[in-house]
Amino acid sequence: MASVVMAAANAARAGPRARALRGSLPLVVILGATGTGKSKLALQLGQRLGGEIVSADSMQVYEGLNIITNKVSSQEQRLCQHHMISFVDPLVMNYTVVDFRNKATALIEDIFAREKIPIVVGGTNYYIESLLWKVLINTKGEALRSSEEIRKGEKVIDRKTELEKMDGYELHYRLSQVDPEMAAKLHPHDKRKVARSLQVFEETGISHSELLSRQHAEEGGSPLGGPLKFPNPCIFWLHADQAVLDQRLEKRVDEMIATGLLEELKEFHRRYNQEKVAENCQNYQHGIFQSIGFKEFHEYLISDDQCSPETRNLLLTRGIEALKQVTKRYARKQNKWVKNRFLSRPGPNVPPIYGLEVTDALKWEESVLGPALQIVGSFIQVPSRASNLEPLP
Repeated sequence: MASVVMAAANAARAGPRARALRGSLPLVVILGATGTGKSKLALQLGQRLGGEIVSADSMQVYEGLNIITNKVSSQEQRLCQHHMISFVDPLVMNYTVVDFRNKATALIEDIFAREKIPIVVGGTNYYIESLLWKVLINTKGEALRSSEEIRKGEKVIDRKTELEKMDGYELHYRLSQVDPEMAAKLHPHDKRKVARSLQVFEETGISHSELLSRQHAEEGGSPLGGPLKFPNPCIFWLHADQAVLDQRLEKRVDEMIATGLLEELKEFHRRYNQEKVAENCQNYQHGIFQSIGFKEFHEYLISDDQCSPETRNLLLTRGIEALKQVTKRYARKQNKWVKNRFLSRPGPNVPPIYGLEVTDALKWEESVLGPALQIVGSFIQVPSRASNLEPLP
């Protein structure tokens, strides 16, 4: 809790000058599918602009599994200040996007107050949305959760988790009684969202759909969400030819294997998951165990020495192939969100987005880094404009 409070306090003490800077310095956001070089560009911009990097990856917040979650190395973190990486106990199962939003927003305010440029980078769409727009509803239970409790993994009563233990159809029926509009949009099988809407009603006394409607009606809001949280966002979308990206992702999985992925997964399984598997209560739907790659190697991880070498090799091959396939599907999902959120459904609170072509890795300096530096530079000099480089339509 202390770090967030300190960050907020620093921003509050900074006074009118810092608030003016907050309105002129850009909030740089780097979007794109996994494997497009988002972290590389963030590091280069951070070094050249004196900025600080804020990770918006839902799995990188947890300690451990550094290879499978593709965290930047310790050496890279020393080259430029990074935030929101490896600070949540891996056994915490109820870390939410609201927890992330609260901590990351305070950090961004603090970076602005220190006259630096925050650089948000990551591929978790709803984490990024939570920093760009007012799109989340606060509940009493979430307000009581402290960063220290989250970091240490202390037991915190979470109503949403309790609700998710109920039958999906019973949950959906309950929601239909208090918020028929939201219930009509959700399927009973989507227990997490149904439980969330019920939690919002129980802890605020107002239906989830009504709170969202009020948010959309605020000045600068739209049917897509509430107003922008920061007035001068500079958003980049790194994109590549799909066939080239697929090849790149398959190669990256092979490189992960070569650099110790299997050893990382085995050790993490031994420390945190082996007992749960034995008790048949493992859960690959919450916390760090959602990480792409962990559940794909489930059968391989639980196989023991009694299995023949041929069987273990077969399970390993299946795991590797599954990881490659799910990674490519995830990349498509990330790009689909960018197109839907920024290109297909523009509105009054949708900022411009600048596309950077990353298909040819040999042209990185001229096609990616150079244009990015020019665009950010022109934002600093003339807010909301980017010289002759026009945003995507």
